[in-house]
Amino acid sequence: MDDKSGAEYWRRNVKLVLTLLVIWFVVSYGFGILFVDALNTITFAGFQLGFWFAQQGSIYVFAILIFVYVRQMNKLDREFNVREDE
Repeated sequence: MDDKSGAEYWRRNVKLVLTLLVIWFVVSYGFGILFVDALNTITFAGFQLGFWFAQQGSIYVFAILIFVYVRQMNKLDREFNVREDE
């Protein structure tokens, strides 16, 4: 990989990581702490939604974000012909 494509690869990698971290922050901190009072007016599966996000939702979203990261990085690796086994 030449320097130009290597820089583009890492730029897109960092952009993906930052995007996923922002989503995780909004869900865990925003929904679980900042907006908890507004979300608690909504009931989900018998629980107040703010409480659910603080206790369960942020964990589920984090697990989903891991799978999204793996899928997107595999796609990016194929696009830039980067292989882990070489």
